[in-house]
Amino acid sequence: MELKDEILIDAPKERVYAALNDPEILKQCIPGCEELIQHSDTELEAKVVLKIGPVKAKFSGNVTLDKSGAPDAFSLTGQGNSGAAGHAKGGADVTLSEVDGKTMLTYEAKAEIGGKLAQLGSRLIQGTAKKLAGAFFTKFAEVITETAEV
Repeated sequence: MELKDEILIDAPKERVYAALNDPEILKQCIPGCEELIQHSDTELEAKVVLKIGPVKAKFSGNVTLDKSGAPDAFSLTGQGNSGAAGHAKGGADVTLSEVDGKTMLTYEAKAEIGGKLAQLGSRLIQGTAKKLAGAFFTKFAEVITETAEV
């Protein structure tokens, strides 16, 4: 499964990049996130509860960041497990570019799923993934804008 999109955020690129590296901001924005622990500058651990169709699953997983292109771009890879409900692994490439004092965030993500989740059908999974990504970036843009106004 592949997802790609872009969103214009009303904040300078440096603020957006810093927020993407702030576990407290990310925890607020990730749908269903119960816990987000930063183990190092490039390693995070997350616990997320999601409902995908009829399956409600609690995922525990790890995310590794590659910041070699920072602050213009970075990549992340991760994997999560939800026991009987299944597992997921994937990654994303994120690019930030300045547009008239705002930031255009572009992402391309790929994911693979297995277990009960994989049996739900690709259209349901794809639709849910798009909805979750949209919810994350909408909330992220709101949080960034709110912190800029304070």
